[in-house]
Amino acid sequence: MARRNPYDPLVNRRVYLDNAATSFPKPPSVFDAMVRYGRDVGASPGRGHYSESREGARIIATCRQRLCTLFNGESADHVVFALNTSDALNLAIKGVVRAAIREKRARGGGGDARPAHVVTTAMDHNSVLRPLNALKEDGLVEWTLVECDPQTGRVAPSAVCHAMRDDTVLVAINHASNVSGVIQPIAQIGKACHEKGVLFLVDAAQSAGHVPIDVREACIDLLAFPGHKGLLGPQGTGGLYIRPGVVHRVATSREGGTGHLSEHDVQPDDMPQRYEAGSHNTIGIAGLSEGVQWLLDRGIAACRAHELELIGVMLDGLRARGCRMLDGQASPSGPLSQVRLLGPTEPTQRVGTFSFLHDTLTPVEIAMGLESGFGILARSGIHCAPYAHRTLGSMERDGALGACRLSFGPFVTVDDVRYALDAMAQVCAAIEPASR
Repeated sequence: MARRNPYDPLVNRRVYLDNAATSFPKPPSVFDAMVRYGRDVGASPGRGHYSESREGARIIATCRQRLCTLFNGESADHVVFALNTSDALNLAIKGVVRAAIREKRARGGGGDARPAHVVTTAMDHNSVLRPLNALKEDGLVEWTLVECDPQTGRVAPSAVCHAMRDDTVLVAINHASNVSGVIQPIAQIGKACHEKGVLFLVDAAQSAGHVPIDVREACIDLLAFPGHKGLLGPQGTGGLYIRPGVVHRVATSREGGTGHLSEHDVQPDDMPQRYEAGSHNTIGIAGLSEGVQWLLDRGIAACRAHELELIGVMLDGLRARGCRMLDGQASPSGPLSQVRLLGPTEPTQRVGTFSFLHDTLTPVEIAMGLESGFGILARSGIHCAPYAHRTLGSMERDGALGACRLSFGPFVTVDDVRYALDAMAQVCAAIEPASR
């Protein structure tokens, strides 16, 4: 059956609800700082003694300190800048595995080449899964994938503990799912890792800037974060916080110029130069610094309170319109009765990321209907998390992959959420499913 579009294609309103991919809009101060750097500074930090180079270095140091404050880190010099979360996770995972393999070989006189063991979960992103598979192909790692609750995606800390072995060197956990929105119990998992002497890596791609993160309280050794999502900076920024005391357990992934100890042809050991080779993305870091400062000024608790308000409005609106949810309280005759929400229904157990399945419409059809008819920008597909979709039963249905996702940021309003709810109801009622 052919599809028909019942909407007026000229929709003036644009409502951005794809903040899980990248946040938009950003605070004006983010772009002001980038323009100032590009127009008035421009120099490469740490590569000269003139004032512009020193100002670039100051901008970078300020951003490190702001990030360290946001995460309650122990040392700003242990905030290492990266291109994005994927880059930071590659540094963490490959660095830990390679350092462990070197140590094994050193202890065994060069003959012990057994792979290291890593634990992760079925809710993890390809930014964790693909580096592990690459290491596995090289015979450097064995890894255990811990299953999660098929309704919420939540992992049981006891299951993670059970998966750890005597030779486990790393546990990697996705803090908040980019599919179900579930928040994992990282404090409990971190404590267990600390007791066993296993490094604990947290992927904060969907949680940094959305929920409070205290690396000390949660016993986090390595925290990978994006600059361009909840931290409100530009794309091409991100980083890895490395707890003091574990640097020797994380090998370098890149070596090169640092503008520091240049008389030596080996990478410096001191932080953060140990992990930062080449010129920085200083114009991006200047913007990221202001995004973080915006969060610090507002307060991460206030940001979380705003997101919880939006989550509550969304959940209540879905129930009122008949969406099928875990709590089973929706009306079976509502306009969204053919829609199922993935993930938990308790607001405090999730971030503002909502993925939906429809009994007959594909995720792409819903997303296209939301944009063409209402100017709502959503994302459909697998979201780079194949095991998460398999866990939740949304990997593939009749050739349609994944789910349709709406995700919130600090500039989304209650009115935006209500508008999206009404739009979803109309889209699901008006679009005829394509024949498949």
